[in-house]
Amino acid sequence: MSSPSAVRSIPPARLARAQRRASRLRWTGVLAAVVGAHLIAAQWFERHHDTFKPVSPEHVPVQVALLKPERIETQAAGSPPAAKAAPAAPTHAVRAPREHVLTATRPGPKPHETAAATEPASAPVDAYAASVASSATAGAATNADASGQGTAQHTTPGVKFSVPPSGNLQYDTFYNGVRNQPGTIHWSSDGRSYDMIVSVPLPFIGTFSYASHGHVDAFGLAPDQYIEKRGRRGEDVTTFHRDTKQIGFTRTPATLPLQDGAQDRFSMVMQLASLVRGDPDAYQPGVTRQFYVTDNDSGEIWPIETIGDESVRTDRGIIDARHFMRLPRREGDRRRIDVWLAPSLGWLPVRLVQTEPNGTQIELVWRGRIAAPDANGNENGSDTSSDDTSPDAPQPSVTDPGAGPEKP
Repeated sequence: MSSPSAVRSIPPARLARAQRRASRLRWTGVLAAVVGAHLIAAQWFERHHDTFKPVSPEHVPVQVALLKPERIETQAAGSPPAAKAAPAAPTHAVRAPREHVLTATRPGPKPHETAAATEPASAPVDAYAASVASSATAGAATNADASGQGTAQHTTPGVKFSVPPSGNLQYDTFYNGVRNQPGTIHWSSDGRSYDMIVSVPLPFIGTFSYASHGHVDAFGLAPDQYIEKRGRRGEDVTTFHRDTKQIGFTRTPATLPLQDGAQDRFSMVMQLASLVRGDPDAYQPGVTRQFYVTDNDSGEIWPIETIGDESVRTDRGIIDARHFMRLPRREGDRRRIDVWLAPSLGWLPVRLVQTEPNGTQIELVWRGRIAAPDANGNENGSDTSSDDTSPDAPQPSVTDPGAGPEKP
């Protein structure tokens, strides 16, 4: 029969070993519980990650129209129509055959030079003609010079196209719903050329940057070079060789034929914005426009469908926007791209979401415009987006940047 003295006689070393053993068992149990909880969470997310997508594919509107790349319609702004187009019947015949006719205009003679200057009703106020004329092919015939002081020119039918105003845009960025450092989109265009740089910082990976540089031709934006850099990886460059009508890549020796209206992954967003800005009524729910889009090693048709008008929540408040979604390109395609264009921002993107096949999402949400440098060339980084949230906010004219504002 044991006694208290026998209990007290347990060696301290043996007691310490017992305590360490109990501690190891306890921590092993805690570790097993944590690993089990993570496995359960991972399995649950794998089964339910589709619920985090911005739009459920089951509710995609029925396609009601399919729009393919078309030439931009050119017409002299403020100049008398050609003699053969003077009668009312021929003028109506130009517009009637097309349900979605878009127009880009070139500055013409002063309004007082002709009373018939306002006759063509299809010419929008903010179309960008000098851009089209400088790059248009023979099919987009014109007799006026680049300054717009030439003689009258005839109309060539096509689609309306209005390039968004230049600006340095800032966006809140989210990786799987977690807010990161702000990203930026630098967009500039004088109507003849354009420059676009997208920067998205990602945690533990580095900054993803995408640059598209090009000009404006008879089919809208025409990229000359697309540069993609993901984190610490080297640059991948896609070059659009207009002289040989080929698309070349640094990532692969393969080349592709250069199609009319071809875009890169990010010029496509501004091409869509320019088309919608030119004729918003042409893009109703279900209307799908096809774009030929190149990546850093390949090219394919992207069907972009109009989902409908929605409200986007930003730090600046609720902004009304029109939602567009890239449809699946092939059987089993789970990669998604969603774009929301806001009329109050000149149809610039207010939200972009890219969903990877594994459910990973990269999201950009409008934060505002970055203020222009001050007189000393210093950037204060302040946000001026509140000046752009009104539908009647003035936008700069691309045809004459110094002439004053124009309405979108």
